[in-house]
Amino acid sequence: MAAYQHTFGRDLEAMSRHLIDDVAVGWDELGTDLLDGAPPALITALTGGEQWPSRTLDHLITPDGSPPVRMTVTEDTADEQDMQWGYLLHRHGIEVINILSSKAGPVVGWDTDPCLAFSDHPGHWPPPATTPITESAPALRPARSAPAPAPAQPRTAARR
Repeated sequence: MAAYQHTFGRDLEAMSRHLIDDVAVGWDELGTDLLDGAPPALITALTGGEQWPSRTLDHLITPDGSPPVRMTVTEDTADEQDMQWGYLLHRHGIEVINILSSKAGPVVGWDTDPCLAFSDHPGHWPPPATTPITESAPALRPARSAPAPAPAQPRTAARR
């Protein structure tokens, strides 16, 4: 939410290019650089003041020496890749899927306050559950109204 709202200036295409299209293989870890441009108080609230860089998986070596290929996660491969959560970017928000127990998940609107506490308990995420917020957060700015939902996009793969 914070990266979409601040770093990418609510530009879903730019965020998608950075997170999905421009990475050769996949992400090892997403870092605090995704919070560039966010207010310092928000960064501190989300990270406790720590900073670490995003890291891609471009340092992989395959057993046969061939170049590594892009990680593609499907419902069939999620378990063997030890994936527990999938995230799908939609025009109106991010769909969060507990891959271990669900084929779909609720969509958390892009205007959701990034400081709200979310639960990762699978029981809070069955479709069509509402956003699984567990407590309220301090108001950092006035809430915006959510944009009108866009038509559903076909889901081809979940990515981490």
